[in-house]
Amino acid sequence: MMFFASLVVFGLDRLDPDWLALVYGAMFIVVLVIAAALQRYTWGVWFGAVLQLAIIATGLLEPMMFLVGAAFLALWVYCFVRGRQIDRQKAAWLAAQASGTPSPATSPEGDTP
Repeated sequence: MMFFASLVVFGLDRLDPDWLALVYGAMFIVVLVIAAALQRYTWGVWFGAVLQLAIIATGLLEPMMFLVGAAFLALWVYCFVRGRQIDRQKAAWLAAQASGTPSPATSPEGDTP
């Protein structure tokens, strides 16, 4: 998404000189890839959230990015909330397996979560 946003900013000559859009876009893409690798840490999740706000801020260069950034922020929040739910369910299931008691998530057919 940032690659295409950089191309749009470059093509519409929003920066002077226009090639800066590609340089800044490439730098931002590298930071986003690094942030993706850091998601296993709590501070990495917050770093990713700050980057979501930075994506929205690119709307100052290209107004359509406000909408695109908001859509990606909505995906980020959904994944964050759903990931926490999955982690809680997995922890409960692992605790039930360790204690030897059947958990409500385990069905009699042998399907495991």
